[in-house]
Amino acid sequence: MVNNQTMEEKIIQFLSADTFAVAGASTNRDKYGNKILRCYQQHGRRVIPVNPKADMIEGLPCAASVTELPSEVQSLSIITPPKITEQIVEQAILRGIKNIWMQPGAQSPAAISRCEEADINVIADGSCLLVVLGYHET
Repeated sequence: MVNNQTMEEKIIQFLSADTFAVAGASTNRDKYGNKILRCYQQHGRRVIPVNPKADMIEGLPCAASVTELPSEVQSLSIITPPKITEQIVEQAILRGIKNIWMQPGAQSPAAISRCEEADINVIADGSCLLVVLGYHET
């Protein structure tokens, strides 16, 4: 399927979700997986961190994997190495996620192709959620 949406339209669709998840969420406040999580919090968004090794991050209970996310999660930010991103995309397809934003450095051609094949709205052009929403260190 050919998607003729502009990147701005893709971002608007991604951000229109009620609940978000962050795959690659980190307990380390210096890592982007933590900054993305806090960015959602700063903007009053409901967000669920995904981390198989942590129970809580920034006061939020973690899901161990994307497949464990509740059904209201429709938009997923991915901040992982490309090989892990490819695995997360497969989980997201199984879970029925509608929107995926691969943060700069997380994307891979294979992961992007799988999203397109599954008719997922994918943002993987180097756009950064922190820039789009306007993140500030706290």
